[in-house]
Amino acid sequence: MITKDNQITFNNHELHGRDFLTLADYTKDEINYLLDLADYLKDQRKKGITFEPLKGKTLGMIFEKSSTRTRVSFEAGIYQLGGMGIFLSSKDIQIGRGETIADTAQVLSGYLDGMMIRTFSQKVVDELAKYASIPVINGLTDTYHPCQVLADLQTVKEVKGALNGVKMVYIGDGNNMAHSLMIGAALMGMELTVVAPQGYQPDPTIVARAQHIAKSHGAMISVMEDPKEAVVNADVIYTDVWASMGQEAEQAKREIAFKGYQVNKELLSLAKSDVSFMHCLPAHREEEVTAEVIDGKHSVVFQQAENRLHAQKALMTALMG
Repeated sequence: MITKDNQITFNNHELHGRDFLTLADYTKDEINYLLDLADYLKDQRKKGITFEPLKGKTLGMIFEKSSTRTRVSFEAGIYQLGGMGIFLSSKDIQIGRGETIADTAQVLSGYLDGMMIRTFSQKVVDELAKYASIPVINGLTDTYHPCQVLADLQTVKEVKGALNGVKMVYIGDGNNMAHSLMIGAALMGMELTVVAPQGYQPDPTIVARAQHIAKSHGAMISVMEDPKEAVVNADVIYTDVWASMGQEAEQAKREIAFKGYQVNKELLSLAKSDVSFMHCLPAHREEEVTAEVIDGKHSVVFQQAENRLHAQKALMTALMG
């Protein structure tokens, strides 16, 4: 990406009108383009420079799951790009009263320039994209969380200077975060190990898909059970809550299953001396991670959280601009 006189030069990655449902739908070059654009937009904001490529455009934000980071980063992001966001709770729109996804997609396509949805089923996002004539962004499903991982890749690149060859270890539930991290790491030439107990490991189909992608990019994707073995020489250690939204009833059961999977000072000491700690937040201190680690010198969780804003601004600029 070349910038001159505060102008941005697009390197022939025409993403306008595309959906963003999973990272696997994008090439390595396209992801790198989005990361470069995210860095550019972050730099412009830090310098106080106004950049409004989406002036006059509107993003609809459908929420079936509550949120802090997703809602605020998208709403602030579209505003900073010159557009506006409309919050649409599933409790307030007809989709929550039985209107079909297909009808909703076609109606909203006539009003909006883009849609973001945060929901439970990946099938809902896929169907919305099938019938919408405007870009649809997956803000989170039970299967994938691609927007978070786009910001995570930006953060790793910032703190480690590169993505290719970086060793990341994800410890915890093999959930939507684990799935999207595997796809992202595979595309970017990283070494990612997902560490989880039996019964809580990631979907084998998605593991196989990530490993297939990894073969073409010099990456390595693996699944293990022993966190102490996995973190040796790790550049980044990543964790998430043991019970995701909608799994609260399993909290006690999961606390037993994940005993020994807490990220603490002892575990961090087995990794590289400059290891970075990441968490997609919200965090439960003294459960999946100790306060000493998440609030300590190795933690980059708030830099990571801020990058949701910049990565999603890049995404909206590329898809809607």
